[in-house]
Amino acid sequence: MAYRWGAGFVPVRKAGKLPSAIHTRTYDLEYGTATLEVHRDAFAPGDRVLVVDDVLATGGTVEATRWLVEEAGAEVVGCAVVIELAALGGRKRLAEIEGLHVVSLITY
Repeated sequence: MAYRWGAGFVPVRKAGKLPSAIHTRTYDLEYGTATLEVHRDAFAPGDRVLVVDDVLATGGTVEATRWLVEEAGAEVVGCAVVIELAALGGRKRLAEIEGLHVVSLITY
């Protein structure tokens, strides 16, 4: 998908999985907190990035990932998820981010 959209692709990982200098973001989950990390040199200013995730629940993971991407000077151009759990309100939360287009393959 990233290739098709002309956007970058970089995996964002849970804390402690990456070997180099990183950007870190801790965010709230419905049951606690989590931390995501990305290499500091993963994005260049002006890069266009598509966020892809398996599940959209509350939107916290996508929001934290967007922060990491923007911290590096890149731009999130959209978000694609396989499964959206609509009752948890993630799409509504992400709708507050101006210009962020969200696509889900399956909605429950």
